[in-house]
This record gives sequence, C-alpha cells and structure tokens, in this order.
Amino acid sequence: MKSNPLIHHLLEQLQEIQDGKLWMGDSFQQKLDSISEEEAFVRPLPELHSVAELLAHLTAWKKDALLKVQRGTGELTSEDAADWPTNQALKDLGWKRLREENEKSHHDLLKALRGKEDAFLEETYQDQDFKGTFPLSFALNGILHHDLYHLGQMGIVIKLLKLKGIH
Repeated sequence: MKSNPLIHHLLEQLQEIQDGKLWMGDSFQQKLDSISEEEAFVRPLPELHSVAELLAHLTAWKKDALLKVQRGTGELTSEDAADWPTNQALKDLGWKRLREENEKSHHDLLKALRGKEDAFLEETYQDQDFKGTFPLSFALNGILHHDLYHLGQMGIVIKLLKLKGIH
C-alpha cells in the first residue's frame, strides 16, 4: 500500500489553485476566463507584467519542475529569455495556445507525481538557479508558492485593467 498523504495534499493544492474553489478568491481558470484575449496582453502600468507574461512565466517554471521530477535536474534559469517571454512573442504564439501550454504543463506535472510515495519528496535534484542539490520537496513546494504569488499579481493586473477600462 502506498504512503503518499504529502504528495496527495500537494496535488490537491495545485489543482485547487488551477481551477478549484478557493477560500481566498479566484483560481487561475476563473481569473483567465474573466479577461479578453486583448486584455491578456495589456500591461496596465509599464512596471507590471501582462497576464499573458505572467502565465508564460508560470508555464516555464512548471515545465522546469517536471524536468526536475523526471530527470533530477532542470534547465531554466532566471536569466533565460524563456523565463519572461516578451508580450510580442506571446502575441505571436496566441492566447489560446498560451493557455493550452499552461494547462498541459500543469497536467503533466500532476501526472508525473500521481502515485509517487512521499519518500519521493526527499529524493534530490540539482537546482540550476540555487546552484546546489535540494530535496524535490523544495522545488515542488516552491512551485506551489510561486503559483500563489503570481495568482495574486494576476489579480492586481486584472483589477487595474478593469478599473482603467482597458480593452
């Protein structure tokens, strides 16, 4: 019998943030569904990222987390262009494709973790940004924290878009 209450809890949290009913507000799905394709690429202030940029950033790091789970090392660093693709590159990709890639990265990560024992969280991976070896729990809890952090940012960007009447 598998012993995985920690992984099960992590999977539940990641799924709730993606498209569940959250105590603290909207999920990513709800926030993304509340804006138009045009709004997705607008920066309401020059210092803020667009929703599309935030979504691409989240997708890039989820893909990297999957590599860490599968291979024990990732590839992405905070200096890579893939960390924060430009709005123009994202417009060229398209809003629908950007959302599909985000969904796929989410589902691929959850699929890779499903059925793992909690001991898997203590296996190590090589972190290219922190330049060291860490337990996978560090990266996976980090993805959860990262999602929450940027979910809040996305909420602020969307609120500013709506307040300014930007379409």
